[in-house]
Amino acid sequence: MQQIHAGRLAAAHDGPLVIFIIGMRINHFRKVGKWWPVFKAMGPMIRELAANPASGFLGVETLLASPRTIVSVQYWRDFDSLEAYARDRDQRHWPAWAAFNKAVGSDGTVGIFHETYCVAAGGFETIYGNMPKFGLGKVAGLVPATGSRNEARSRMQAALAGPAEDNSAEG
Repeated sequence: MQQIHAGRLAAAHDGPLVIFIIGMRINHFRKVGKWWPVFKAMGPMIRELAANPASGFLGVETLLASPRTIVSVQYWRDFDSLEAYARDRDQRHWPAWAAFNKAVGSDGTVGIFHETYCVAAGGFETIYGNMPKFGLGKVAGLVPATGSRNEARSRMQAALAGPAEDNSAEG
């Protein structure tokens, strides 16, 4: 069982990030030979990315949206890193994509989707109450949601402001 972190916490991330939502939908359950390879392909890609911190991949949260739909919410350092991985013919994604197009293409047995969001530093806020590590909080770590992180608007403003500056007069 995952450890529950009591109280109100926020993600410790304060820079820009890319949120990449990718998934599949099983349109025909009985055509296992079509959707099973698509389902199996994501795990090895995630392990490959997690083993290489230089890839720009920060972490992932995998969700079951329905009995037919599996969603992976991925956090990336930047879009260039995500695109470089997707186009690298020596990584697992490219051959999986080619295999999908050859085996499934547009025959309708398996649906796939992705959405990409480039979020500027301060363009997000998070809150986790009495939760195990989840989402961006799992990826970046957690900090208490106190002071400037107490309310959604102030969490957003604190993220926009970045680290506190010392404006005291010298001397």
